[in-house]
This record gives sequence, structure tokens and C-alpha cells, in this order.
Amino acid sequence: MLPTLRQLQYLKLLAEHGSFSRAAEAAHVSQPALSSGVQELERVLGAPVVERTRGAVILTAVGTEAVRRAEDVLARAEDLVEAAQNAGKPLSGRFRLGIIPTVAPFLLPATLPALRQSYPGLKLFIREDLTPRLISGLRSGQLDAAVIALPYEAPGVEHAPIGHDEILAAAPVGHPLAGDGPIPQGALKSDDLILLEDGHCLRDQALAAVNIDAPRGEDVFAATSLHTLVQMVSSGLGVSFLPQMAVAAGLADNPGVVVRPISADAPRREIVVAWRSGSSRAAEARILAEALKLPTRED
Repeated sequence: MLPTLRQLQYLKLLAEHGSFSRAAEAAHVSQPALSSGVQELERVLGAPVVERTRGAVILTAVGTEAVRRAEDVLARAEDLVEAAQNAGKPLSGRFRLGIIPTVAPFLLPATLPALRQSYPGLKLFIREDLTPRLISGLRSGQLDAAVIALPYEAPGVEHAPIGHDEILAAAPVGHPLAGDGPIPQGALKSDDLILLEDGHCLRDQALAAVNIDAPRGEDVFAATSLHTLVQMVSSGLGVSFLPQMAVAAGLADNPGVVVRPISADAPRREIVVAWRSGSSRAAEARILAEALKLPTRED
């Protein structure tokens, strides 16, 4: 006897909400019905999947592994339904797209109008979030594809290129690095940097490109967005990094900010559309990558 999709869904919701009542509400069933489904799953597996304690639900080791596998099974089942409903009609119906915050406000306004015109049946649901959570969303089936920046290690995820985005330096007017041309190698110092907060892949990609460690200490400034970062640079708080697409969109059009290439080698990040390996929507994700292509730029 095998678990049913409904039983696996109940367990997944229970893990997400940590409560039988909230999981039942999310599943649109009564609490006894959900509890009965979880108990039947335990009988099928021959082991408990949750520890029922007062006021909390804790997954057992078997339950944790079952949730991990259930997410994959449920995602593939959803893929099957989507593929059957949209057979022969690429990029039609619901498509859940994740995108990182350092790309979303600069890529989407320039590309979505043409995408909508080319695929009028597409119902695009967009989630803006940091790369780790987007990758998790792909693996759990909560997202069909995600626009992320490489390099980033993500086993079990495939991708198609959108284009390359140069990483530039931004310095306050009057700063020693607020000159012309590429910044000399070694001129950037960690104690002079202000960066996006931890979790933004641009932060790590930029530091790796210039081969310096992240600044440490309680007095280090960090920004939650590129817009805030530009304001901090303009205020003279330090030097930072900006993606070319943001500069091209006018983000750094600030009289207090000077933007310069980091080096003659022009460090870049690769912008891609990523999807879960084995997803039935892989072909559509590739089509989407073509539709979102960045314009090429003469070096």
C-alpha cells in the first residue's frame, strides 16, 4: 500500500504551519479529517511522522524525510496537471516566477509588456525574494522557474542564460576612488565598503570578483536594497557595488555618486532562468529565458 497524494499534502501543510488546526484550514478540511489522514500515512509508513506535544507539532526523523520526499512528489504531480492542461500551448495558464531583488525592478519593466503581447494566455505570478528561498521554492514546487544570478551552487537545478551583467563600483563624490576609468587593482579595501545585507547573492559575487573578504565588525554598514545602498554612498558612508542593469535604469543618477568600472577585466554575474531538474515546465522556462534576454552591449 502506498501513501496517497492527499496524505502527503496533509503532512506537507502540517510541517509548514506547525499546527493541526492551521494545516486543516489551509487544506480546507476539518481538523479531524486532516489528523485521520496523517494517522493513515503513519500506518502506511509503519512509523510516526510527528510528535504530538501540547501546543506544538514536531516532525520525527521519518517525518522530516517524508516531507522532503513529499514536496518532490507533489511538485511533480502539479507539473503533470499543468502540462496536461497546457499541452501544445507554451507559456499559457498559471506560471509562478521568482526573481531576485537586484534584478526584478530593472529587468521586468523592460521585458514584461512584450512577453504579455507574445503570450496573452500567460498568467504570471511573480515572487521577489533572495536566492536561497527561490531555490527552495523551485525544489518544493512552489515556483515554476526563477531568475537568479550565477555563480550560485544549486544542485538539482538547471538553467538557461538571459545575459551577463557587469558589476560596477560606486563611490561618493570627493572620495579617492571617485575618478575616471577602471579602479586600480588592490585599491578597493574591505573597511571602506558598504554592502547589501547577508543573503543577497550580489554581495558575495562582487566580493569574490575583487577577491576581498567581507568587512567585519558591529560598525559595518549594510543596506536592505540597492536604492538604499545608493543613498548611503551618496551620503559619504563608503564605496559599494552596483549591477550594470541598475545603473542603466538610472538608479545611480545621483549627483553625490560616481560609478566606475572595477577593473579592465569587467567582473560580471550571469543572469539566468532556473528550474527544477525534471520539471515538465523546463521547455517553457527556456522560452521565458529567450523572452527576457538582456540586450548585448559593446565592450
